[in-house]
Parts: sequence; structure tokens; C-alpha cells
Amino acid sequence: TPPPATGGSLGSNVIVFTPSEPEATIQSELTSLGSQQNPNQFGTQRYELLFEPGTYGTAASPLDFQVGYYEAVAGLGQNPGQTVINGTIDSYNQCPGGVQTNCNATDNFWRSITNLTINVAGLTGCFAGDEVWASSQDSPLRRVDINGNTTLMDFCDGSPDYASGGYIGDSDLNGTVTNGSQQQYFTQDTTVGSWSNAVWNQVFCGAPGAPAQSFAGNSGDSGGPASYTTLANCPVSEQEPYLYQDSSGNYDVFVPSVQSNTSGPSWSGGSTPGTSLSVNNTFYVVNASSTITQINAALAAGDNLLFTPGVYSYASAINVTKADTKIIGLGFATLIPTAGNVTMNVADVPGVNVSGLIFDAGPVNSPVLLQVGAAGSTANNAADPVTVDDVSFRIGGAEAGSATTSFVDDSNNSIIDDVWAWRADHGTGVGWTANTGANGLIVNGNSVSAYGLAVEHYQGYEVEWNGQNGELLFFQNENPYDVPSQSAWMSSSTQDGYPAIYVPNSVTSFTGYGLGSYSYFDQGVAIENAMAFQVPTTSGIHMNDLLTVFLNGSGGIASVVDGTGAAVSSTNIGPSDVVSFN
Repeated sequence: TPPPATGGSLGSNVIVFTPSEPEATIQSELTSLGSQQNPNQFGTQRYELLFEPGTYGTAASPLDFQVGYYEAVAGLGQNPGQTVINGTIDSYNQCPGGVQTNCNATDNFWRSITNLTINVAGLTGCFAGDEVWASSQDSPLRRVDINGNTTLMDFCDGSPDYASGGYIGDSDLNGTVTNGSQQQYFTQDTTVGSWSNAVWNQVFCGAPGAPAQSFAGNSGDSGGPASYTTLANCPVSEQEPYLYQDSSGNYDVFVPSVQSNTSGPSWSGGSTPGTSLSVNNTFYVVNASSTITQINAALAAGDNLLFTPGVYSYASAINVTKADTKIIGLGFATLIPTAGNVTMNVADVPGVNVSGLIFDAGPVNSPVLLQVGAAGSTANNAADPVTVDDVSFRIGGAEAGSATTSFVDDSNNSIIDDVWAWRADHGTGVGWTANTGANGLIVNGNSVSAYGLAVEHYQGYEVEWNGQNGELLFFQNENPYDVPSQSAWMSSSTQDGYPAIYVPNSVTSFTGYGLGSYSYFDQGVAIENAMAFQVPTTSGIHMNDLLTVFLNGSGGIASVVDGTGAAVSSTNIGPSDVVSFN
């Protein structure tokens, strides 16, 4: 049987706007969609909103619209300057029950803005002069040029206005960025006009204009210095592939090149270095009628995959076997294994990219949701690394499910860029024995780089890093909320709890910057975690700017790393800071 044809319709949930459309029509459709998706945290609707090159709105009549769950907004130019929004694209607080004293953005997940310019205009009153992006995990801003001020906190609508993000990459924010209540944030390869403040863990790499390094033993305390971790360059990066229109109006995917020691946006010199791939000629477009047999036949024939917005369930693995295969999700396309299978298995080949997808656990426990590379590989992929960008893993929440490990990375030199692995603490199928998940991420590959990693609520080692020469810039973690007893959560007979990051003694080289772990044990039992981070005490291990925080509940975290660092509990909520270890 020949493989299915490449190309194909992107479907009705990819909505394409053109500059020739009446602004009132565009505004009406966007407003309606935002109102629908704003409360739709665990719904199945998915949307990719694409703006063809041109200008939308004016200073006198700006285009201002809200983005809700599962809305991905993107420009279709090759570079951000080709699609211009005079107005704002906003994410606001949720106010559960309509109570204005309970407004926050801590659950504002799964939304994005990519590859366009925003000339800030239009909002009035409290929000006047701001682009508002109050959001938390998996809500990236990428390749965005914002002319004007940006606030990462919705400070206008009730209180307490908490937010728990976030990620900005390959962008130019040339006004003032108000961090506000954002507990943590990671900013990569982005020019910053100015940055207002920090809370617990704000990390920058390759960000001209970012605040200077200032993390100290009393960062986050009243009167203490800001918790800024600032690296002049990002060691190695490869920006996420993205969809655009060529001069003939055809859809292409642009694949940026791998870069070393980067600073500022990849497009600051004109165009991002890289190559283009024709959607019509090189991509199999996946829709609701696509079978797993067709998908694997397309992959075996050397095609790339473009998932249109939707929720896809498969009883066997998606097998990626060819080097340089690009697997791209539009509109937060979501994959669910139905028979205890691995969702996606990427062979030990270079240059594969997986981006823009949500991997949900299925009703039968899977050993792993995403497997990349092969155990024990000796391949050197530095010149053409595997990359995983803007990907979420969920255990429960949207539907009941379980998976032993969400993501196993065995690929040497791979790059993990904005990944959130979440064992759900709310939603459907949530409970200690219901949505079971031991590990969020296991890294066995050598020379793996991770940027903007969040792993939360898993029941064992949340991150286990077994590979040599790993580097992690920014980590956000919450221990599992729902531990029923201390005996149910012991990493050994003598060690309470599990560290959020475990690096075994076999590892001789690892570097981490800006790593935070928080506790909220909510079962009324005084659960203790002996240490947030456990690493070998050898000269090749370098841990920088570490912290723990007691959020609420009972018990706490007894030390930051290997017994070093003050305990956090109800009597000392923290942050407890360790500037360097080893």
C-alpha cells in the first residue's frame, strides 16, 4: 500500500485571517472564540488562528482580543515584522465562581502567540498602554516583537492576581515588562527594554537588557536582592519550526538552524537562519480521519507530520524512523494512547523535531508517552540535534489516565525547549491511586540541554538525569499535593520523599541554573521531603541559584540540596536559597 499523499486541507479549526477582511468581522470572530475558550480548560476544542502577512487594526481603531485555552495565534510571514497587529492580544485572570477576591492566572495554560508584531494600542482604564499576558505553564510567547509595554500579570481584576509562568523566546520586548506576581519566568534569546521585578525565580539567557545577575542567599526576602539568574548567552539553541506562507501563498514550514552562544532574537539581523520545507510536498497533514497505519506509512516513506487542531486517540505507537522528520502540532493538537501503548517512539536518528503537541495519558497505563532515541546510544548529534519544543504532558485532568514515565530522552545532544510535564492536581481522574505517574522526565542521553522545564506532582523522582554533561536552565516544580502518608512516599527506607531532580552518583558532569521546588501537601498529613535536589558531591556537578518554597498545607521540604539549605514549612515559608552547590 503506498503512503498517503502529502499536503491536504488544514481543516475548519485552522482559521486564517487576511488584511482585506473588514476589521469588524475579524474582531467579532476573535471575541466570540475567546469568550468560548476562556473557561474551556479541559474541553476538546482546539484552534490555530493564523494572520496572513499585512497590517490589522490601526491606532485609531485597534484590534484587541482575548486568547483562551487551546488558542494558538501566529503570523504567517517568514519573520515577525511581516504581520502587524495594531492593538493587543491578551490573556486575563480567571475569577472562579465570579468572585473578585479569587482572581488569578495560575491555571491559564495552553495558549500561545508566535511570529508577529504587536504595536500596543487600544486598552483603556487600568490596562491602558499594556499588552496583557497573564498566564502560566505552556503559554509561550515566541518570535513576538512587542512595541510598547507588556504585563505578565493581570493587576486590574480583583485579587490576588497570582500567576505561575512562563516562557518567552526569540522575541523583542522593547518596552517595560511588568513581571508582577509571576512566581517564576524563563526568558531566552530575547531583547528586553526593562524588567520590573522578580518573585522567586526569574531566569534569563541571551537576553540583552535583562536585569543583572543578583540571586543571593536572601533573594525573595523582604529587603533582599531580586532572584535574577542571568546568563549572557544561551549555550546551544535551535528555535522551533513554524508555519508560514511563501510569496505564492503556499504553506511552508521554516526550520531554524542550530546555533551556539546565542543572544537576542534569531531574526534581529533580518531573517532567521534555516531552511524551508513545503507542506504540500513534504508533510502528511493529519486530521480526524487519519489512521495510525496511514500515519506510520507516511513516516516510513520519509514524510513529515502536521497535526491539525484536534484530539487524537491511537491504540499503537506513532513510529518516527527517519532522520530530520518534523512533527508539528497546530492548535495544541492532543495525542492519547488507548491501549497502554507508547504514544510516540522516535528512533535513534538525528534532526527530529517534536513541537506544539499535548501528550495525554490514556485509560490503560503506558510505560512512556514520548520515547526519544535509544538506550545506550553512542551517536553524536551535536550538528543536527533532536529538539522538543512547546510540548506538554498530562496525567489526568482532561480525562482519566496514567503513565509510568511521561518523557524518556535517550538522544545525545538533544534540546528540550519549553516542556511542561504535569500530573494533574485538579480535573478528571485525579487521585493518588488514580492518575498514577512515577516520573515526568528521564534523561539518559549525554550532552542534553534543557531550557524552561517544568515538572509537577509526580510520585517518584520527577526528573531523573542519568546522562553525562547535561545542562538545565530554569526548572519549576511542585511536589505532589496528594501524598496520603509518609510511608507511601519514600525514595528509600531512610529517605523521606523524592527529590524533584535526582542525579545519581554515576553522573560526573551536570550544570543547573535557576531551579525551584515548592511544597503543598494538602491531605492534612505532615509529609516531609528530605531534599528538593539530590546530586553527587563531585567537582563536575555545578548547581546554581536553587530554592525551595512552602506554598501551603502541611509538612514541608527539609533541605534544598543534599541536606544543604534551610527547611521550609508553615513556620518558615521561604524561599530558602542556595546560591551555589559544588
